[in-house]
Amino acid sequence: MTGARGNSAELPAELAEAFRLLHIEPARSEKLCRAFLATGYDPSGQLLLAGALRIQGNFAGAHALAQALANEHPNWAGVHFELGMALGGLGRHAEAIGALRRAERLSGALPGLWREFGDRHWALGDKASAEQAYLRHLAAPTAETTVHQAMVALQRKDTADAEHALRSQLACHPTDVLALRLLAEVLSSVGRYDEAEPLLRTALDYTPSFALARYGLATVLLHDHKPAPALEQVDLLLAREPNRLEYLNLKAEALGRIGEFAAAAACFESIVAAYPHEASAWSNYGHILRALGRRAECEAAYKRAIALNPRMGDAYWGLANLKTFKFLPVDIANMREQLQLLEAGVDKESLLFALAKSLEDQASYEEAFEAYSQANAARRMRLPYDERERADASRSARTVFTPEFFAERIGAGCGADDPIFIVGMPRSGSTLVEQILASHSSIEGTMELIELLAIARRLGRNAAFPELLRDMPASELRKLGEEYLSSTRIFRKSVAARFIDKMPNNFTQVGLIQIILPKARIIDVRRHPLACCFSIFKQHWATGQDFAYDLTDIGATYRGYVELMAHFDVVLPNRVHRVIYEDLIANPERETRRLLDACGLPFEEQCLRFHENTRAVRTPSSEQVRQPIFSTGLDNWRPFEPWLAPLKAALGPVLNAYPAAPPLRPPGAAENPE
Repeated sequence: MTGARGNSAELPAELAEAFRLLHIEPARSEKLCRAFLATGYDPSGQLLLAGALRIQGNFAGAHALAQALANEHPNWAGVHFELGMALGGLGRHAEAIGALRRAERLSGALPGLWREFGDRHWALGDKASAEQAYLRHLAAPTAETTVHQAMVALQRKDTADAEHALRSQLACHPTDVLALRLLAEVLSSVGRYDEAEPLLRTALDYTPSFALARYGLATVLLHDHKPAPALEQVDLLLAREPNRLEYLNLKAEALGRIGEFAAAAACFESIVAAYPHEASAWSNYGHILRALGRRAECEAAYKRAIALNPRMGDAYWGLANLKTFKFLPVDIANMREQLQLLEAGVDKESLLFALAKSLEDQASYEEAFEAYSQANAARRMRLPYDERERADASRSARTVFTPEFFAERIGAGCGADDPIFIVGMPRSGSTLVEQILASHSSIEGTMELIELLAIARRLGRNAAFPELLRDMPASELRKLGEEYLSSTRIFRKSVAARFIDKMPNNFTQVGLIQIILPKARIIDVRRHPLACCFSIFKQHWATGQDFAYDLTDIGATYRGYVELMAHFDVVLPNRVHRVIYEDLIANPERETRRLLDACGLPFEEQCLRFHENTRAVRTPSSEQVRQPIFSTGLDNWRPFEPWLAPLKAALGPVLNAYPAAPPLRPPGAAENPE
């Protein structure tokens, strides 16, 4: 606050306290002002009282005080600013703009002045002038007190304080586009994308040309698994700045998310042409080329990224993740050197995973295991995981999904039979099964789709899931099935009648699938526990597998998966078709015929020639499924057996029972092995 005394720091103690409480407890602030003014006239006290009245909605009282002060102090910018806000509250917007113009001529640096201009123009229906004012508010050199407090909190990474300050600001000034964007940034940083999205959309309603808000919206939409709307926002940004690197990167990522890999590759080609020295662009280009099966170009892109940035862990891991690529001794020496120079972070983790893979290829198993362990420990530090949450979710599912529950809902859900869900643990052979099925003329392979898990998360946001399904009417269950089909439509590129959703984690949602899509097929792919679990431990996951960085957690998750699927085998007999990976490798034709029978489809010879399928594949097994079936990888875990005791202990009876499941424990029994 500036005025007769210069600034708020020069106010008497009573008024300084009233100023502090102005937006927190305006009634208390008013009381302090009146008590102070009872001892004598003071223009700063009068102005502060006007503000307290206005904030409480007494615009007439605020106007009377501010008008008197404006008559008495015609060159006091703060008075004209307060007068403008009071007039605005009274709906006298044109007069308010006049008062604000007077304030701006006297002191154009008043915090919040241009936001108030925007509000008045908006109220008059002049959206163009309103937007220009809001944009000037964004460019103001001085932020309002509450927003400044939020910025300071963000600098010290205190998101709770920042959120509180920004919500306080928006409670008083809901059109503050800067506060809207900052709050969205705070919320998206902790994964609250559903709350961030409407804030950014509101900011763009007021300022359609606010590029930073639109970029933020596109990013939030992409992170919230809404790639098509994200792409729409990116295209609007590119229409104004067609060569901006971050926009092009975001577009390429969005195209990849919807399975438009060729278009994504073309986008990256334009990026590396315009920014040939951008190492991350080359590495991302390599990821897309890998999905397309363009192996030679993929390797070249990764190597180009490393040449530009020898610490580019993402590119080293990209080469290692090809599974069939062999690093040269000079590459291994370079990785070791870079690891000594890198601080903790994603690049160091990626390099450690790549180094571990190269050491494994050299049969240096003890050293490889140490590198895998270091990589996983570093990843675990940044992605803490609580096994109890998974165990609780499993117990809830086994309690809710009973034979009686399903019997009461016969005929509910959407009757479409389009989806084929391939579920199970990651690294179980599910990509091979997907490739076999996707080679059938009636089946389209898509990707690992997040849509079903997103529905489950949304349902559980405000109520316990899956308990809430007990009270959900059949009409709502049908709508959920239709929602799933609608949301996955964008991933379907052919006219095939059926499509595959190969999200392994959907094994947790078998009960949901049954009641919203009762005619969908469910394929459970299972691999030897030690082979599957250690393969998970060796994989550098991007997102979604937070259990994967500790052998005990991996073993407990595998055991919980087996028990949950055994439960569904009991309550939904013959509903899930199980593929044992080792059986598929040993007798591919027999297992492929069984698999197609389970899908209600005739056998087609090309399913045995799945490796000839040119479809894009974006999972870690993309290169392996472009080769005929081989058995050399079945026992890759055995050289590491001396260090797998924690994994064996966590697996418990599941290990010895494989490929069958051990006797089921009651839902309330402890999940951890005795």
